[in-house]
Amino acid sequence: MAVPARTCGASRPSPARTARSLPGRGPRPGPSAWRRAVGPPRPLSLLLPPLLLLPLLAAPGASAYSFPQQHTMQHWARRLEQEIDGVMRIFGGVQQLREIYKDNRNLFEVQENEPQKLVEKVAGDIESLLDRKVQALKRLADAAENFQKAHRWQDNIKEEDILYYDAKADAELDDPESEDVERGSKASTLRLDFVEDSNFKNKVNYSYTAVQIPTDIYKGSTIILNELNWTEALENVFIENRRQDPTLLWQVFGSATGVTRYYPATPWRAPKKIDLYDVRRRPWYIQGASSPKDMVIIVDVSGSVSGLTLKLMKTSVCEMLDTLSDDDYVNVASFNEKAQPVSCFTHLVQANVRNKKVFKEAVQGMVAKGTTGYKAGFEYAFDQLQNSNITRANCNKMIMMFTDGGEDRVQDVFEKYNWPNRTVRVFTFSVGQHNYDVTPLQWMACANKGYYFEIPSIGAIRINTQEYLDVLGRPMVLAGKEAKQVQWTNVYEDALGLGLVVTGTLPVFNLTQDGPGEKKNQLILGVMGIDVALNDIKRLTPNYTLGANGYVFAIDLNGYVLLHPNLKPQTTNFREPVTLDFLDAELEDENKEEIRRSMIDGNKGHKQIRTLVKSLDERYIDEVMRNYTWVPIRSTNYSLGLVLPPYSTFYLQANLSDQILQVKYFEFLLPSSFESEGHVFIAPREYCKDLNASDNNTEFLKNFIELMEKVTPDSKQCNNFLLHNLILDTGITQQLVERVWRDQDLNTYSLLAVFAATDGGITRVFPNKAAEDWTENPEPFNASFYRRSLDNHGYVFKPPHQDALLRPLELENDTVGILVSTAVELSLGGRTLRPAVVGVKLDLEAWAEKFKVLASNRTHQDQPQKQCGPSSHCEMDCEVNNEDLLCVLIDDGGFLVLSNQNHQWDQVGRFFSEVDANLMLALYNNSFYTRKESYDYQAACAPQPPGNLGSAPRGIFVPTIADFLNLAWWTSAAAWVLSRRALWAFADPAEAEGNPEVRESSCVMKQTQYYFGSVNASYNAIIDCGNCSRLFHAQRLTNTNLLFVVAEKPMCSQCEAGRLLQKETHSDGPEQCELVQRPRYRRGPHICFDYNATEDTSDCGRGASFPPSLGVLVSLQLLLLLGLPPRPQPQVHAHASRRL
Repeated sequence: MAVPARTCGASRPSPARTARSLPGRGPRPGPSAWRRAVGPPRPLSLLLPPLLLLPLLAAPGASAYSFPQQHTMQHWARRLEQEIDGVMRIFGGVQQLREIYKDNRNLFEVQENEPQKLVEKVAGDIESLLDRKVQALKRLADAAENFQKAHRWQDNIKEEDILYYDAKADAELDDPESEDVERGSKASTLRLDFVEDSNFKNKVNYSYTAVQIPTDIYKGSTIILNELNWTEALENVFIENRRQDPTLLWQVFGSATGVTRYYPATPWRAPKKIDLYDVRRRPWYIQGASSPKDMVIIVDVSGSVSGLTLKLMKTSVCEMLDTLSDDDYVNVASFNEKAQPVSCFTHLVQANVRNKKVFKEAVQGMVAKGTTGYKAGFEYAFDQLQNSNITRANCNKMIMMFTDGGEDRVQDVFEKYNWPNRTVRVFTFSVGQHNYDVTPLQWMACANKGYYFEIPSIGAIRINTQEYLDVLGRPMVLAGKEAKQVQWTNVYEDALGLGLVVTGTLPVFNLTQDGPGEKKNQLILGVMGIDVALNDIKRLTPNYTLGANGYVFAIDLNGYVLLHPNLKPQTTNFREPVTLDFLDAELEDENKEEIRRSMIDGNKGHKQIRTLVKSLDERYIDEVMRNYTWVPIRSTNYSLGLVLPPYSTFYLQANLSDQILQVKYFEFLLPSSFESEGHVFIAPREYCKDLNASDNNTEFLKNFIELMEKVTPDSKQCNNFLLHNLILDTGITQQLVERVWRDQDLNTYSLLAVFAATDGGITRVFPNKAAEDWTENPEPFNASFYRRSLDNHGYVFKPPHQDALLRPLELENDTVGILVSTAVELSLGGRTLRPAVVGVKLDLEAWAEKFKVLASNRTHQDQPQKQCGPSSHCEMDCEVNNEDLLCVLIDDGGFLVLSNQNHQWDQVGRFFSEVDANLMLALYNNSFYTRKESYDYQAACAPQPPGNLGSAPRGIFVPTIADFLNLAWWTSAAAWVLSRRALWAFADPAEAEGNPEVRESSCVMKQTQYYFGSVNASYNAIIDCGNCSRLFHAQRLTNTNLLFVVAEKPMCSQCEAGRLLQKETHSDGPEQCELVQRPRYRRGPHICFDYNATEDTSDCGRGASFPPSLGVLVSLQLLLLLGLPPRPQPQVHAHASRRL
């Protein structure tokens, strides 16, 4: 007898095994834990009471139907497997293509990729490239030191005495409010003509250098004019360097005064509002100007620090953090009677972008209260620096104290922690306008080899928070030639438009002496830099012989990638380096941690590992085998790695010496052949130097054909390897059309298209009309289906991509298809390789109907459906009982491929949790799927709209009557309002550019992918959802990436309890406070210059600058409050010790 039809809320016998792990009930146990709890997967007969063995469950309103038995569903699975395999054997043409390759064996050779030789050759080529830049750098640095030594200082020098090209001149002429237009001083500025140069992606002039001077530095000051005078001689050295090495890109001298002189000349890429570029804050300058730093910043937050003074301190700390690079370590604390860290970081942490962001946000929360306690602040700082149980720079050690003033000198603290060796430098900053005696602050700095600075207003912040680098540079200058070592930077964005670059840096020292017999000067003059574009380094790596899934990568001592196919930042901030860790560029595991450590240590190595890789479209995860080989790049801080799948050990190299055959195969690229031979897409590769690139493949093919009518595949201006392989694959895929596709009726098997793609760059789609709906990348190496097919055995299904936020698929004119592809594996003389992928495109609607029949009790589509009456028993199937039974095919990423529910056809390609959240959760809980979460640190996000609560950049400070009567308030408030826009433009590059459309900024996105878990067998279970449970059966289809699932349709709404998310979401990334407790392995630079016995520390601070005019400040403040745009006044921000 049949069990009565159930109704919502009806009770039923409880099976022995149910899937009970639902949201809100604690974490899901892993497979091993689950087996311990309920035993291994068992047949359905062992899961249910005997009463339910035959009928199991009746469908509502039809008591003669029951849920299908396990053996029935296994039978359906076998029918699906056979149908898929049959179609692929007939139309895919895997076997036929193997025969075609063997028949054309005389037209190609099988070459071997020898990993060790390859990686050593590439490393050597990169070393040679960088060494040429090093030689140019040394010539420049030596020349600069000699030019400056021979230069005679001129006190009375005038602007009209100096002739140079001001890179910002054109932009300033267009600005009627610029200081130069106002003063009418343009006599000293050259006007140049420029020519477009593709190497620089810019217009340049090779006869001159260009000069850029920061906006907040007065161009007419004596110091700047003398700097321009002696650096002019560098022009000839720049030109000679380029003559010796025409591949040189930007050659730059960044002066410690802020002047940048670069070659060749090009107009400055000035933003539309405020140009905030200062070479001394560029990553390459900071790295070249000093050795690594361990820095503790302590901030006085006693009650006397309030209002504008506290704002100045917060801004100063943020600007100080921007002078640190990834080679440095830092912590920030506030103090009054007690000292405490401002953030969750309890010890020194690496000064990387994410950690500095935590500090900057935490600093904004500082509140002034209590009394000043210098002792508490300094003791905290020294304890931090003495902690040897953490990773740190272990070079320059320093304390930076920001305060409004005080009387205590805390000599006892220095005697206890720092004297007599004085290994920690102390820098003190008197912030704000006040009447305190600054002598104690000066004494602290002078007694501890540091420097005393004053920051009376916001205009002094940027210059005074970076000049401590001059002090740190003293041991380098005194070390002389020993310190003249070239360093190579992290990857960063070039300010002049080259894109991603690395820079070789070399410090330039002052070799003058103050007088006969005097000690030599210990000032650093600046840093010399030469850029190398990443694209130039990439050109030295093998392009297409490694296959679609092989690649070269390189990392630095921090573990950051210099080269990697996944290094693709969506947005870049020119102020910060691009720091993508190797373990974030790939999916992290223990093997890769070991490889990374070995590379950082400068070792050679080779290791074969099983690892997870993310698909190109970031929807799938594959478990694959990879061979890693690595060697150090000598004379640099970089290490080079090569990754090869086992099937890419060998590759094909065409040998088309027969010109008649070349012409024959080439004709199959002509559009006139497409109607009979299928449409051909060619990969947009650099086949020849004169080939015009295009994003439109039809246009690119046209350009290619036109060029080939002028040159031969053996031309010296062409890449013969690429051209021969392309033409060979054109002929081979045409033979597949001739032998297999042309004589088959695709409609008989409900196919929209058949296709083949090759390593040589050919994608042939048949018939020609199917190309109209072909959306895959014409470059096979960049096509997700191609790369996944190589990494997976069997048939890989790829449904059309659908986003949950987009409208469902349009099922019109049978144009929506499902790709099924598989790799063609060749075995030639014991050498195995996979040179091509073939496949078919299924008609979605037709195959959905076919799916119903194959998962039913009919043997074919024309057989009448079996009728069940009250006296006969029938099992439900996916066709007859589609109102009660849900049958689906889901791929290995959890995306819907086929369904017996007509209303779900337009949801094909969506993550299955968006279709049936309850069932997808059960599949995950029962280990059919495993989840992998990772973070994309290179994403671009639109900025969040400002809320109505909290502080805003343009918040209003309400002054008191006492403020109005205070000259100090007028001084600081005027400067604050005047500079506030510039500071917030720094925080918001889009605002600085003045472009409302360019609003995206770098952000972190959390990615979640699902892939098949450990369960391979046929499997039955019950979804326990209170009184509304569901039976389901799931089984992997052999030789495919599909999961076949049969389940009761949900009857009760309360079963919709929990949804797995696959969509990429905005994230703050991993918790930084936890990450710093287990820092990744890194090594600092091999050299450190933090001490020299001959260092003269007597120059250790200076007093306030010129007294302000009350009338000018009052007028300026009133103008600003009224909203009138003030004209900027020239300012001098170079201190007296800069006089050379």
